[in-house]
Amino acid sequence: MNTTASNIDDAARARRSFIFTPGLRPDMFPKALAGGADMVCVELEDGIAPKDKVEARRKGLALFAGAGGGVESTGDTVKSGGAESTGDIAESNRDVECIVRINSLATAFGLDDVQAVLAASAIDAPPALMLPKVKSPDEIVWLDDLLTERGHACRLHIIIETNEGLEAAHDIAHASARIDALFFGGIDMAAELRCKSAWQPLLYARSRVVHAAASAGVDVIDVPYLDLQDAAGMTREAELARDLGFCGKGAIHPKQIDAINRVFTPDKAAIDKARKVLKAFDEADTGLVVVDGKLIEAPVLREMRRIMAVAERVAER
Repeated sequence: MNTTASNIDDAARARRSFIFTPGLRPDMFPKALAGGADMVCVELEDGIAPKDKVEARRKGLALFAGAGGGVESTGDTVKSGGAESTGDIAESNRDVECIVRINSLATAFGLDDVQAVLAASAIDAPPALMLPKVKSPDEIVWLDDLLTERGHACRLHIIIETNEGLEAAHDIAHASARIDALFFGGIDMAAELRCKSAWQPLLYARSRVVHAAASAGVDVIDVPYLDLQDAAGMTREAELARDLGFCGKGAIHPKQIDAINRVFTPDKAAIDKARKVLKAFDEADTGLVVVDGKLIEAPVLREMRRIMAVAERVAER
């Protein structure tokens, strides 16, 4: 199992919002990249019918062919299904984090997804994989070992959406230095717990995921809000998630992204404080400093870096 330190020292980035784009529709990928979300996830799992899994896998993974671990290095061209499709990927969208959600590692589809990723060369592999329905740290260790043996640098994003996964969330979060974020899968979790899919009934489960992510020094992203007609309700839930410790929230439609980004963008006071704290640590070169009369220790640095990463992301748009 990994220690926390390796993750705390990683470069932070903005992860305020994410949205899925179907692996079956590579033509939608450039539009998703330009939609304002910090993360775009190519969907191979729940959003794809069993009869379409093979085609979605082929088309979805082909988006990253020749990208050198990400779309950022492909210029204005996105490849799909073995052919090139022109996508206007503007310079401001080059820092969008690209992820592929594969099927559960406990399914034949998931194993086929992993085999396809491993069969790709390092330059053709997606930069990050999202793993659904993770129940044990052993799943993560197994995949990490395979990726390492193959020489792939894929990062990992883990969805906690089962009761078994919730029980093991702390150990799952520490299972690999490749892990960048935990995602709370509220819909499946509510079904497992036989509770209403609402804020209060899922508060304990949400809190467990936040605590697990914090213990490992990784980001934590909340489940999308499903009612597109209730913009005010979505904003309220995003604010509750932010105050609980989440750093971002999923969207089911592009029209939700701006509101989500606003909620999870730190205000000027938070940015000024982060800048001051980081400067103090740089100048002191010690594990603790005093800023504005308050003692601050090194573990807060990752959050300060994340705040500055969000501020830089906003400034670029």
